[in-house]
Amino acid sequence: MKTYKIAVIAGDGIGPEVIDEGVKVLKAAAKLDGGFDFEFTYFPWGCEFYKKHGKMMDDDGIEQLKKFDAIFLGAVGAPGVPDHISLWGLLLAIRKGFDQYINLRPVKLLKGAPTPIKDATPENVDMVFVRENSEGEYAGSGAWLFKNKPNEVVIQDGVFSRHGCERVIRYAYELARSQKKSLTSISKANALNYSMVFWDQIFAEVGKEYPEVETHSYLVDAASMFMVKDPGRFEIVVTSNLFGDILTDLGAAIAGGMGLAAGANLNPEREFPSMFEPIHGSAPDIAGKGEADPLATVWSASQMLDFFGHTDLGKLLIDCIESLLVERKTLTPDLCGNATTSEVGDAIVEKMKSLYNGN
Repeated sequence: MKTYKIAVIAGDGIGPEVIDEGVKVLKAAAKLDGGFDFEFTYFPWGCEFYKKHGKMMDDDGIEQLKKFDAIFLGAVGAPGVPDHISLWGLLLAIRKGFDQYINLRPVKLLKGAPTPIKDATPENVDMVFVRENSEGEYAGSGAWLFKNKPNEVVIQDGVFSRHGCERVIRYAYELARSQKKSLTSISKANALNYSMVFWDQIFAEVGKEYPEVETHSYLVDAASMFMVKDPGRFEIVVTSNLFGDILTDLGAAIAGGMGLAAGANLNPEREFPSMFEPIHGSAPDIAGKGEADPLATVWSASQMLDFFGHTDLGKLLIDCIESLLVERKTLTPDLCGNATTSEVGDAIVEKMKSLYNGN
């Protein structure tokens, strides 16, 4: 029997609460299948760890994580720890350390999910963002000159390499071709006359190898408008690190809120472990109250199952989420329900059993 070794970093705030339900659901999926199992190892890293030790994780944290098949992350961030410390000390350190250069974020309106868009339907809000995850404005390149002086200057570089752009764009083309969907590139070449002109050029070059894929290109401001006014024009979307970060949060608002937003940080070659996470943040204001929505974590568990090749179980989890949304009996307060975090997790497990046996 195959055993997947999963490193669990529950993190801060509501992280431990939602990650418990994600682990619960993954264990249930393995039990239903019977052909594989999970072994979970927990790491106490995050902002509370930082407050005690002055660092977000152990000095050899990356080395410790190398032996795992995947990483399951809850949430990172807490009052008293600057966001740039928590981000660069853990999340970005893992993404960069393990060359997780693909950030895969579904923006899909499930049946029963709330949306502020009047004409949005599950049929016309169904896209996947392929976000470059290692370069761009998040490369960490820049300078802070003449600090605290009248002539103080800050420089933040956007780093775009041919290698980095080609591999994420090629991944997106492959995904579009395999799913027989269109591919849209989002950039800002009219203003960013080096990085985004370069991006557009590579998108066109790689596209010559995929003549069967229908392609579109939009400036990021126009894309933001069209995501709201006409989301159906987007299927597979590829974009840079910063634009992808912003647009997928807009996508989450369209597709039911941050409680339904999941993300996968992939090293497609599987040389290093990939990482799966809800993207809603640590929400310290509701931590410990049992109000946190675990559905984004369940969705990220679905992405993990897909990555391991258990796509039938991955789809089963999405079907279970959708079933709860339609029934509206067991939902957390963010979705106008009164269920607790653990009650939603339990309901997902029961749905899994029911739908799996029904097949």
